[in-house]
Amino acid sequence: MKIVFLSNFLNHHQLPMCLEFEKKLGQDFKFIATTKTPQVRLDFGYHELNDKYDFVICAYKGEEKKKAAQVLCDEADVVIFGSAPEQYLKNRKKAGKVIFRYCERPLKQGLEPLKYIPRFIKWHLMSPQRKPFYVLCASAYTAADFAKFGLFIDRCYKWGYFPVVTEYEDVEKLIEDKKPMSLLWVARLIPLKHPEVAIDVAKRLRGEGYPVELDIVGNGVMEEELKARISSENLGDYVHLRGAMSPEQVREYMDKSEILLFTSDRNEGWGAVLNEAMNSACVPVSSHVIGAAPFLTTDGVDGLIYEDGNTDDLYEKVKLLLDNKDKRRQMAKNAYNTMLHEWNAANAANKFMQLVQMALDGNKKPNPFKDGVLSRARVLSGSADDARK
Repeated sequence: MKIVFLSNFLNHHQLPMCLEFEKKLGQDFKFIATTKTPQVRLDFGYHELNDKYDFVICAYKGEEKKKAAQVLCDEADVVIFGSAPEQYLKNRKKAGKVIFRYCERPLKQGLEPLKYIPRFIKWHLMSPQRKPFYVLCASAYTAADFAKFGLFIDRCYKWGYFPVVTEYEDVEKLIEDKKPMSLLWVARLIPLKHPEVAIDVAKRLRGEGYPVELDIVGNGVMEEELKARISSENLGDYVHLRGAMSPEQVREYMDKSEILLFTSDRNEGWGAVLNEAMNSACVPVSSHVIGAAPFLTTDGVDGLIYEDGNTDDLYEKVKLLLDNKDKRRQMAKNAYNTMLHEWNAANAANKFMQLVQMALDGNKKPNPFKDGVLSRARVLSGSADDARK
């Protein structure tokens, strides 16, 4: 089986999956990078990975590389197609070869009625429904967005991003050693991530007598605004801006923290911080519109999902965890096990190859897995209650 993964640049969230494919397929796996890693990502702590691995073809490095990339796309048994020029798929579409689009939700700004008809035409031309096209959903809302256009019905599968999953020698000790009542927030300090909501909750909890401490990891345009607020409201004793960190440093904070506050709005496509925090046995409390939340979290089992924009709901869920030490620790262990046993690159690669084989054998709507990675993605209504199911 020959698999080509085509995207803009290789990042550390995609790398574990690529290494699994290389382990299983050797030279029959290639990753095609169409751009350099953006400087803004490098500034945020990403490493330049495009030049580091033999399986990566840098199509942006001249015409020869671009032609080689095109040949690989044409000849592969299956192409995983992320953020890349659509031109690379032209020959595969004509030949009726298997393609898996890998995408977050396409309607982050909502349906936008004036754009509906142009999108309907464009998207149907891009993905003819009689061709073997499927979707690897990097958001729990991808299937619902495409369904509004009659696209990919029963051909959307739970996927996402698969950062490194660490198996701890003693997860019970990891949980026991965490700083009590510790809250963590990790992301770029930009409006769609809503770091101010985490501060609101920490302040309210302190006012109610809970000895919480909040670490905020990241940098961005809101940094000065947040610093000013922390200073003016005298929050510095328990709200700490830690700045940008490498992925390794972020994981150290996750290992020491009990609860992750994940407060992004619907513009958050996936949110790999959720994978990483759950692997570190943090209990996540996530906004219901975050792409990863309904896939990774079983509400009340390995995390909690609150209604986006409802700060009272977020506050009450964090308070519930703080008031119930045993529940908090059991959910932390469950979160860790979810990553260790299901949502990891090794398991996803194994399942993907099984699904692909069924598609190559002519099954137009394969559905070999009932739960977890690569089970069929439900068409969610968009409500918090539906996200919690």
